[in-house]
Amino acid sequence: MKARNGLLLLASLGLALLSGCQTWPMDAGITLPSPYYLRHSPQYFPPSEPYPLSKELRSLEEANKKYFDEQRQQ
Repeated sequence: MKARNGLLLLASLGLALLSGCQTWPMDAGITLPSPYYLRHSPQYFPPSEPYPLSKELRSLEEANKKYFDEQRQQ
């Protein structure tokens, strides 16, 4: 009985080591991270401006200032 349990345990361990970690489970349809993801260099995305249309914002502010300056003079 001990020999059979030992053999079963050894076979289970061998199958577990041979199959490894699946990175793309067929049933779920998702991709899991690679086991080497910590070795990859990080990507850097520079921070963007708070308002992406800086030229348009500047022209709107100038037009607004010009409008209120004209209103103040009248």
